[in-house]
Amino acid sequence: MRFLRAARAALVGQRVLRRILAAAAVAIVLLPAFSCSSTSASVNGPDHNAYVTLPKNGSVALLHIDGATGAITIGAETPQVIGTTPTGLALLPSKKFLYAVNSLGNSISIFNVAEDGVPTLSATPGVVGGSGPDAAVIDPSGSYLLVTNNFTNNISVFSIDPNSGALSQVGSPVFANSDPSQILFTHSGEYVYVTNPDIGMVTGFSFSNGVLTPVPNSPVSSGQGAYGLAVDTSDQFLYVANPSATNLPPYTTTVGNISGFGIDPGSGELTPILGSPFTAINGSGPTAITVDPSGTFVYAVTTGSSFAIWCFTIDPTNGQLVAAADSPFSLAGGAQFALIDPSGNYFYIGTESGNGIEGYTYNPSTGKPTAIAGSPFSTGTAPGMMVLSE
Repeated sequence: MRFLRAARAALVGQRVLRRILAAAAVAIVLLPAFSCSSTSASVNGPDHNAYVTLPKNGSVALLHIDGATGAITIGAETPQVIGTTPTGLALLPSKKFLYAVNSLGNSISIFNVAEDGVPTLSATPGVVGGSGPDAAVIDPSGSYLLVTNNFTNNISVFSIDPNSGALSQVGSPVFANSDPSQILFTHSGEYVYVTNPDIGMVTGFSFSNGVLTPVPNSPVSSGQGAYGLAVDTSDQFLYVANPSATNLPPYTTTVGNISGFGIDPGSGELTPILGSPFTAINGSGPTAITVDPSGTFVYAVTTGSSFAIWCFTIDPTNGQLVAAADSPFSLAGGAQFALIDPSGNYFYIGTESGNGIEGYTYNPSTGKPTAIAGSPFSTGTAPGMMVLSE
């Protein structure tokens, strides 16, 4: 995230600089990951692929993931196109087409994905319909692609041709308040939520046949620098990482927290969870956040290696977060992304200063992470966003 914002600062000056400062946590030099003495989840999944954008290279790289160990090796890289700065990334559920959002190019690249996973550019990148595109997401049906446009404060919606992967814009871009950044669908595909770091808020929409409609009382306040967001497996709760929010005592040494919201199943309206925001006893400014596939744990991560991984259990009755034992963990983190493979075996974190990806297993009972052998896995240059093909 910081790489993208820094790159744009040269073009848009103080506006982007303010966003960097608002979203920045206290940076700590990234140290090598080390293992915790814990029992990890049982892992024996199939080998599969993943993809990662490389903003500085102007390319997308294929990653191979060893299903038995979680280790990553880098594969083919698409031809480099300097000045495009690909950031957001989305893979069609059929795995036939991959979409990369070119932030500085204001365009979308469409890649055909071969049976071996190698992506090939299918055509000249098309216009995105807005300025400063950042993140991309595909609805669960695989019918629509949504892209946030930072500088025009809106979301572009495209229908996807299932045979060719071609995109057709649906209507005009939809206003999504200031600086729309990260975006996600609920698992049902009924609702879409977007973070607005500039104003520390979350904007919500209902979604039907390509049409976005604001949910009641949207946007809602989250916290300073609101950026990463995740929804639990039951679509009951939404969690947002607020990297620069200040906390009341006894958390006087901690900057950053996590807002929790209940999702109304009928309207998508967000209501703050009792006790929200939630924070850790140590650490600063988590930016990326994810929920494990079992719906048990929330992980929020930041740069550095001191208290960089926050872990909470979810109370299924009310969505409240309770810090896991020994959390936050002093293991190598990162601000680019946090994602767990669908099988729940492996946890990956994108780093900026480590030029790669941190990989972990985690204890399914306690949530405690353990570094995968060989982690961090080099991508040659700082990654942007990553998607898994499993």
